[in-house]
Amino acid sequence: MPLPLADPAVRRLALVRLRVGLGDLLCTVPALHRLRAARPDVEVTLVTFGRMAPVVARLGVPVALLPFPGAEGIPDGPVDAAGWAPFTAAARERDFDLALQAYGDRPAANRVTAALGARLTGGFAPTGWDPPAGTEPLHLRYPLALHEAARHVALLEHLGLPPGGEARMDFPLTAEDEAEHAAALATAGLEPGRYAVLHPGASAPTRRWPVARYAAVGDALAAEGLAVVVTGVPAEREISARVVAAMRAPAVDLTGATSLGGLAALLRDSAVLVGNDTGSAHLAAAVGARSVTVFLPGDPVRWAHPGPRHRALIPTVACAPCPHLACPIEFRCAQTVEPAAVAGAALELASS
Repeated sequence: MPLPLADPAVRRLALVRLRVGLGDLLCTVPALHRLRAARPDVEVTLVTFGRMAPVVARLGVPVALLPFPGAEGIPDGPVDAAGWAPFTAAARERDFDLALQAYGDRPAANRVTAALGARLTGGFAPTGWDPPAGTEPLHLRYPLALHEAARHVALLEHLGLPPGGEARMDFPLTAEDEAEHAAALATAGLEPGRYAVLHPGASAPTRRWPVARYAAVGDALAAEGLAVVVTGVPAEREISARVVAAMRAPAVDLTGATSLGGLAALLRDSAVLVGNDTGSAHLAAAVGARSVTVFLPGDPVRWAHPGPRHRALIPTVACAPCPHLACPIEFRCAQTVEPAAVAGAALELASS
């Protein structure tokens, strides 16, 4: 029996992603590109929360969306218990040939995958979880030592995708994105390549490097002749305003003022992005921007992008990486990443 992705009878694929982070979905794109190149006949449906529809629509790869109502054991969103029966019914109507757990190291995602009613069910096998008898070849033990993007490529190769080829990040820009970006640069008096972007927000408190340290980096970059732009989603306006207020040099605050595509274009034309381990770092990688990412509890093995255009600043504490969303001690990891080191890495990239 051929592996499923080498079998021409496998045409309808469900990828159970269940993630709500921009970076999570962007790191799925290299595998989707590889699948599209090798098997353009395969129809891909991404299973995730419905509020991610705008991001799914911008991935640059044709995929359908099956909105997920949430489930016990999946912490990425609320549970709509009344939505479960319609969700599984919609999945069965799509008559999937193959459903893959592409979420990660949680057995709850395997239970969701099994509920889709696909002819074949496989995907990641979480730590300590064993696949049902007879499905072992369709599962890959969750590869903890790989980058997030490489994990998904490895899963598809395990299931029959030809090895090799470029696993590239990507985020295509539209004419509307470019027009928005041009207007934003003109309004703020910014020149491509002559401004640095600071992105001080993140969804979890433990991934936010302190405001005073961002302000120190902003002042160091401004002292070298770069304009400084602060970005974030609307909910991050307060933290961005605190960074701007703490800086001695002036800064342009575009928090909440750009669309996703406008932010992508802003990052692409920047001299460098300095940000936390969050979606902006992955968006920068997808558009080819230079970036410095401050890692605190996050795992750089999983999330730091390789290559000469990216730098990861990592804390020197034994407790990092860790899974905490709020630090139960004195947030010591944030104190070991020094502004001078971050600014130095940013200026080195900006001049390259």
